[in-house]
Amino acid sequence: MKNLEKYLTITPEIQEAIANNKPVVALESTILSHGMPYPENVAFAHKVEEIVRGEGAIPATTAIIDGKLKVGLTAEELELMCRAENVGKVSRRDVAVYLATGKVGATTVATTMMIAAMAGIQVFATGGIGGVHRGATETMDISADLQELAHTPVAVICAGAKSLLDIGLTLEYLETMGVPVMGVDTDDFP
Repeated sequence: MKNLEKYLTITPEIQEAIANNKPVVALESTILSHGMPYPENVAFAHKVEEIVRGEGAIPATTAIIDGKLKVGLTAEELELMCRAENVGKVSRRDVAVYLATGKVGATTVATTMMIAAMAGIQVFATGGIGGVHRGATETMDISADLQELAHTPVAVICAGAKSLLDIGLTLEYLETMGVPVMGVDTDDFP
C-alpha cells in the first residue's frame, strides 16, 4: 500500500482532524453509485454525513476520481458518485487500473478499508460486508472484504453480512483469519 500513498488526496478538514487526533469515520461510495437510485442516494449520502457529524466525528466518504484515491468528497464529487454515470465498482484488485486510467470508481468495503488505513483513519462505517457466498465450496466465491478485514488495521462498524451470503461460513472464515466479531445488543450475527 505504501506505493499507492502518492495517489492519496485528503480534504483539508479531514487532514486537520487526523493530525489533531479527532474522530474521523470512513464511508464507502459503492452504496451510493451501485446500491441506491438517484436522487435518493444524494439525500442518503448527506444524511449519513450529517449523522456522523452529529455524533462528533468527521465523515470521510471515499472514491477514486481523476487518478486519485479521494478521502472526503466535495459536493460535486458526491453528486458524480450518486449519478453513477460510468462509475465502476472498485475492489482491491481494481485499484491500480482505475488509478492508471483515470476512471471514476466507487469504493467497496475492501477498498474503503485500504484507503482509510493509508489516510490514518481507524474507523469505517458501512451497511453490510461481503462474505462467503452460498455454494462457495464449489465456486470459491469469497468476497475480498474478508481478507481486508483480516489484514487491514481499521475497525469496521456494520449491520452484518449481506443476507444473500452463507452467514455460517462467513463467520467460520472470519474466525479462521483471526478477525474478532462483536455484536451490540445481539447474540446473533446479523
